[in-house]
Amino acid sequence: MKSQKCISCGKEKLSKEEVGLSKKLINEDTKYFYCLDCLSEQLEIEKEFLLVKIEEYKDNGCILF
Repeated sequence: MKSQKCISCGKEKLSKEEVGLSKKLINEDTKYFYCLDCLSEQLEIEKEFLLVKIEEYKDNGCILF
């Protein structure tokens, strides 16, 4: 997978979790990704909540993570 960058702030080399969460919460086929900070701002959700959701998705076997 090629390195992705945040569509909002331009952060380079997003983590697999950041890419996976963008796909999970926005659209699985999206070509645009957000870092955790920008995604939490975009969705008006606390960053800590998103971190908890990542772990939940992983524990449930979501293939995006």
